[in-house]
Amino acid sequence: MSNHFPMPKILFVCHGNICRSPMAEFVMKKMVKDREDDLRKAGLTPDDFEIASAATSTEEIGNPVYPPARRLLNSRGINCDGHAARQMNQRDYDYYDYIVLMDRNNLRNLRWNINAADYARETSRDTQERKKVSLMMDWTNRPGDVADPWYTGNFEATWRDVNEGCGGLLASIIASRK
Repeated sequence: MSNHFPMPKILFVCHGNICRSPMAEFVMKKMVKDREDDLRKAGLTPDDFEIASAATSTEEIGNPVYPPARRLLNSRGINCDGHAARQMNQRDYDYYDYIVLMDRNNLRNLRWNINAADYARETSRDTQERKKVSLMMDWTNRPGDVADPWYTGNFEATWRDVNEGCGGLLASIIASRK
């Protein structure tokens, strides 16, 4: 494996950290395990990944995954026990390689979680500079927002978006190592 690549550290972020971002966290953890052969070809193992999630707000801090989201994950063989919502902070921004937001509102709210200079860099239109922050659906062929099931009640649509976005991100990470 080439030493110039950092091990992938991914933080998924949504408003409350009880629906979309923990779904993405646990889906990506499973996806990484399921694609172990592909990872090995790229010089990676599942243990090389650090995957977590957080909120932009303080509204749900300490709460577990929202019951309908937990039921959907469990029905797909994904355990999310032990998750407690937490708020993203500057240390997270400094630490993680990929900060994947679920929607444009999360991007606007990020200004309260990181310093002004980092927020300005992440939201600038300069495409030459590598940015840590992206929207989940930017990793797919259909950019936009991941629908918030807290409001829509449609956890299946969120499941599809999260799977597609995680798959695109993981494929990009693997391709960057080859």
